[in-house]
Amino acid sequence: MRNAVRTAGLGPAAGLALGVLILGACSSPARQAAPSVTPRQVACRQVSGALADGPDPDTDPAGHAEAQILPLRQIHAPDKALASAISALDRAYRKLFASSGKSSSAKEAVAVASKKIDALCPGAAS
Repeated sequence: MRNAVRTAGLGPAAGLALGVLILGACSSPARQAAPSVTPRQVACRQVSGALADGPDPDTDPAGHAEAQILPLRQIHAPDKALASAISALDRAYRKLFASSGKSSSAKEAVAVASKKIDALCPGAAS
């Protein structure tokens, strides 16, 4: 009977500790590997975000071009291909802005550069 009393005295404390451990394990988030995001994906999201801001390009092409210039310059591309495409788009927007949105060659340069961006970052310039 003495053993039963001693075991009963230790049982609740041990049971409580075990319950806390089990409860803690069940309530903590599972350790899953977070999906890795590549540097290019980060840059593509930045390009997409930059191009989404500003006036509507159909109603205010010069204002839209102006709104893209600084944000595009601030994006640091992780590879030469994307850096080149971003630079080309930046140059095209600067030319379009300088022409007050009227230069057909600048509009064409924006279209060509946008296609290059979309090839590297699908949907970013669409």
